[in-house]
Amino acid sequence: MTTTADDIAVAPELEPLNLTDKASGPGAAMLIAAGFGILVLGILTVIPEFSSAADFKTWLQSWEWGQGVGPLAGKTTLATIAYFGCLISMWALWRKKEIDIKTAFYVGLGMGILGAIGAFPTFFQMFAE
Repeated sequence: MTTTADDIAVAPELEPLNLTDKASGPGAAMLIAAGFGILVLGILTVIPEFSSAADFKTWLQSWEWGQGVGPLAGKTTLATIAYFGCLISMWALWRKKEIDIKTAFYVGLGMGILGAIGAFPTFFQMFAE
């Protein structure tokens, strides 16, 4: 693939560089994986607030590795693992594909907003018993 005519019309200084187009799949994978990681953090923040989730809360605390860095330590570790897992799998699937970046952005943004709401204290404390 080469630089498209639209790029040259917008920025004529690109023509002598002979740039090749790259697939948009890896970029889309990063946008969606970032939103997914934030969503997982929000979910992991809300679930332990239910009184019936005492076993889950204990399991999350086991991911802190005795560091004592606060209540989000195990949750952020698992959210980071989820982010990298999603990123690696989606990158492998989409590395040579053209994906609509705008759609990927809005999907990632939507998941990120939901995750941020879930991690917001006023929201997750509503579920505390």
